[in-house]
Amino acid sequence: MTDLTLASSRRRFLTQAGLTGAAVLAVPGYAQKLADLAFVNGKRSLDSSFPQKGEMILQRARPPLLETPMEVVDQGIFTPNDRFFVRWHWANIPTSVDVDAFRLTVHGNVARPLSIPIADLLRMPRVELAAVNQCSGNSRGLFEPRVAGGEWRHGAMGNAKWLGVRLRDVLDRAGIKPGSVAVRFSGLDQAVVADAPDFAKSLSLDHARDGEVMIAFAMNGEQLPMLNGFPLRLIVPGWYSTYWVKMLNEIDVLSQPDDGYWMAKAYKIPATPFANVAPRQKDFPTVPINRLIPRAWITNLPEDRVFAFDPALKVGGIAMGGDTGVAQVDLSIDGGRSWSPAKLGPDAGKYSFRRFDGIVRPAAKGPLTVMARCTNSAGKTQPMVANWNPGGFMRGVVETTRVTMG
Repeated sequence: MTDLTLASSRRRFLTQAGLTGAAVLAVPGYAQKLADLAFVNGKRSLDSSFPQKGEMILQRARPPLLETPMEVVDQGIFTPNDRFFVRWHWANIPTSVDVDAFRLTVHGNVARPLSIPIADLLRMPRVELAAVNQCSGNSRGLFEPRVAGGEWRHGAMGNAKWLGVRLRDVLDRAGIKPGSVAVRFSGLDQAVVADAPDFAKSLSLDHARDGEVMIAFAMNGEQLPMLNGFPLRLIVPGWYSTYWVKMLNEIDVLSQPDDGYWMAKAYKIPATPFANVAPRQKDFPTVPINRLIPRAWITNLPEDRVFAFDPALKVGGIAMGGDTGVAQVDLSIDGGRSWSPAKLGPDAGKYSFRRFDGIVRPAAKGPLTVMARCTNSAGKTQPMVANWNPGGFMRGVVETTRVTMG
C-alpha cells in the first residue's frame, strides 16, 4: 500500500459527526497472522492482521480482498464493522486521510462546481438506511465450470446501517444543467501501472437523484473503517457493490453515457434471465451488472458437521430480497419437492438482511441436505438451478447445506 503521509484529524471528525469509533489508522504494512482453513474451493487462511479488522478469510492481500466468515453472519443481521468484507480493485490505496484537507469535488455538466469540505457535509440534513453491500462475484468459487476472479464463497457481503447525506442534495447544490444523463463517481485509490483506467462507476441521473442513493460517512454508528472507504462512501441500495465507490472524492455529471472501462467493459453480465448462459456460448448481448437478486443462507448449521439426531431440527439463517424486501423464506430437506415456511425476524428495511428460523423433520439418521429459498416482495423466487456466466457474477441459486444426523 502507498501511504499519503497525511494527518488524521480524528477528534475533529468525530466531534463534528457526533460519532464514536475506531481511530483512522496510518499503517504502511501489516504483519502476517495466518491460520490455514479448509475451503470448499481451495485452501484459505484466517487473517487478523489488517488494521481495524478482526479475523477475516484472506482471499488476497494486495489489493485487500477479505471475506466475512459465515459464523459472523449468524450472530445478527448487521455485520460488525471489524468483520465487514473488503474488496479493492487497485492496490494503491491510501492508508491515512487528512479530513481537514479532504474535499469532495462535484464538476462536469453543473452550474456551480463544488469543492466540499467534510465539515460542510456533516452540517447537511442526514439520512440513515439499512442496506446489504454484496460483491458482484460473491459465491464465485462455487461456479461450475470454474471461472477466473476472486474465489469468494458466501462472505463477500455485509449489512450495515449507513449514515450520511442524500446524493440528490449534493447534486442540487451544484445545479444540474439540462442535457445531463449520468453521474460518475471515483475515489482516492490509484492504479499501480501506467495508463490503467481509474476505477470509476456511474449511475443514470434519475437513479442518482432518487433520494435513496447516499454519501455515507458512518456505518453501524461508527465512522467508516479505512478499508471500507473512509472518509466517504457511495451507497447504492439494492445494487451490487461495484457501484458503492469507496473513499469517494470526485463526482462528475455527464452529458453523455459513460464509456469508460469500468462501465463499458468490466462488470458486464449476459442480458438474459439471472445472467445465465451456457459455458461455451459466445457473442451474447451484455449489460452492466445492476440490481441485487433474492438469496438465502443457512447460517446455524456449518457444512459437513455431524449433529445428534433431532426429529425437529432447528434451521436458521439470513435472507435478502435484493432490490426489494424479503416476503417469505421456505425450507426443504427433500431436494425441493416440498417446502415448509420459516418464521421471519424483524424487518429493518427492504434493503436489509432479514433473519429466518424454522424447523425441519428428518426421518432417520444419516446424511441430510437442507435448503432455504427466498421469495422477495416483488414475487421473485430463487431458482433451483445455478446460473453461469464467464464473470462469475450474480449467483442466486437455492443453496444447499449438507450435514449428518448421527
